[in-house]
Amino acid sequence: MSAVRAVRATDYHTAGEPFRIVCEGLPPVPGDTVAERCATAIGAGGSGTAPRPGALDDVRRLLVREPRGHAGMYGGFVVPPDDDGAHFGVLFWHKDGYSTACGHGTMALGVWAVDTGRVAAPDDGDARVRIDVPSGRVTATVHRARGRTTGVTFRGVPARVGARRVPVATSLGITEVDIAHAGACYAVASARDLGLEVTRAALPSLVRAGREIRAALATHPATWHPGGPLLSGVYGVVLYEELPDTPFGPHQRNVTVFADGQVDRSPCGSGTSARLALLAEDGRLAPGEDLLHESVVGTVFTGRVVPGDQAGDGGLVTEVTGTAYRTGEHVFETDPHDALGTGFLL
Repeated sequence: MSAVRAVRATDYHTAGEPFRIVCEGLPPVPGDTVAERCATAIGAGGSGTAPRPGALDDVRRLLVREPRGHAGMYGGFVVPPDDDGAHFGVLFWHKDGYSTACGHGTMALGVWAVDTGRVAAPDDGDARVRIDVPSGRVTATVHRARGRTTGVTFRGVPARVGARRVPVATSLGITEVDIAHAGACYAVASARDLGLEVTRAALPSLVRAGREIRAALATHPATWHPGGPLLSGVYGVVLYEELPDTPFGPHQRNVTVFADGQVDRSPCGSGTSARLALLAEDGRLAPGEDLLHESVVGTVFTGRVVPGDQAGDGGLVTEVTGTAYRTGEHVFETDPHDALGTGFLL
């Protein structure tokens, strides 16, 4: 950056995973749709995890890198929607680049939109916030009681199974991996099949396994999405552990390793949607049942399949419910004389 720039952001966390919302201090992002603006952000010849240099990406790096951020930071740039059917659009970003879907971010954005008065909400009842993201239109239904927000439900783009029981060789042995698309492509594997448990102590091994699975599936045809390269390729690897069922349905703990080894502190919203599609195909999730989905830090989402083929083409409409809370508001700056520039990652 060649001059001091002020970037205003409001931070939330959804089940422990940060989300930094940016409305002010952004350069223009050309495009007629959010998907086109995402392609602009990535740049010609770039990819979601290797964007090309540019003014917008300078802002992303400023906010996600130390000393202003950290390797686990996540956020979004608020942009215009595709049309007046949505309240606004968003470009999701992380330490390595940009993503096409983010359930926890959508949940945080819904609560933020109500908190700031951008979307009117009753003291008692629900407010539906419609958001355009690179993979399509999603909604966050914000639940209210006695003048306060009590929870938020994310409904994403339809989830579809791509492939089942794909053998993948890792340094911990061969495991079978399922592939599902839910706004982004997820590879799903049992942690126990790799001799691991989903615990904080096992995170180094879980991250290594996630990276190896993602790399091994880089050219697998089931990771391709008919929407094109922006939606294709493994974005996240969900490593799960079965827990005793609850009276309401399955109970699992997971860690989602996304981008280049980033760990989702929440149970992962879009990853939960992918997991729901797989469980439904297996007959593990009956109509009216919920998946109780825990994160590696012990926070919880509940997920369910919405009855009926509302997608109209075989995709499953899913809902994921959790909580999101505001953690602060910040104005970030950089000085042209600061040798660290947009910062660094460790």
